[in-house]
Amino acid sequence: MVKKTTLYFVMLGMISAQSFSIARIHYSGGGDWYSDPSSLPNLLNYLNLNTPMSAYDEEFRIKLTDDDANQYPYLYMTGHGNIRFTDDEIIALRSILMNGGFLHADDNYGMDDSFRREMKRVFPNKDLVTLPHDHPLFSSYFKMSNGLPKVHEHDNHPPQALALFEDKRMILVYTFESDLGDGWEDASVHQDPFPIREAALKMGVNIIYFALTQ
Repeated sequence: MVKKTTLYFVMLGMISAQSFSIARIHYSGGGDWYSDPSSLPNLLNYLNLNTPMSAYDEEFRIKLTDDDANQYPYLYMTGHGNIRFTDDEIIALRSILMNGGFLHADDNYGMDDSFRREMKRVFPNKDLVTLPHDHPLFSSYFKMSNGLPKVHEHDNHPPQALALFEDKRMILVYTFESDLGDGWEDASVHQDPFPIREAALKMGVNIIYFALTQ
C-alpha cells in the first residue's frame, strides 16, 4: 500500500473521501498495542460496504515519531496493558491533535490508568468529559439511542465515551468499559452474537463520521 495524505470533504450532506485510512499507534511501555488484529480491517470493510465512504481495507501502523505520522489525521490505539510515550511522542501527538488530527482510544480492559496518565502529559490542562447519550457522536450516521454499546462485561460497569476538546472541536474520544475493538474482531475470535458485533461496528462508523464532519 502506498501511504498518502488523507483528504476529506463534505458535499451535499454526504461524506466523500479519497482513501480514508486509520493509523494504529505503536506505543511503548509493555502494552499490547497490536491487539485485536482483525478489528480495524473489519471496521474498514464495514465502512466501505455500508456508507458512501471509500477506505483502505487495511490499517496503517505508525510510531508517533515517524516522519509521516502527521499525514494520518485519524489515529487509533488500544491494548490491555501499560502505555508509555517518550517526550518526543508527547510533543508529536499534541501537535497532530492540535492541528486537525483525531484520536480514538479504545480500552481493551487494562490500559485505563496508563492512558489517563499519558493524556495528562499530552494535555495537562484538559480533562476528559463524559459524553451524554444525546451527543451528536451517537447519531452522526447510525442512531445509537443507548449510547456506547457494551460488548464484553468485566466489572459490571456501564460503558463510557469520554472526550477531550480544543475549543468546540473534539480531538479525542476514549471508549471505556465497552471493548469496541473486540466487537469488530472476526466472529470466531470471541463468539459474540451478531447484534453485538453489528452495534460495535456501527459505533465505529459513527466515531469516524463525527470526527470528519464536526
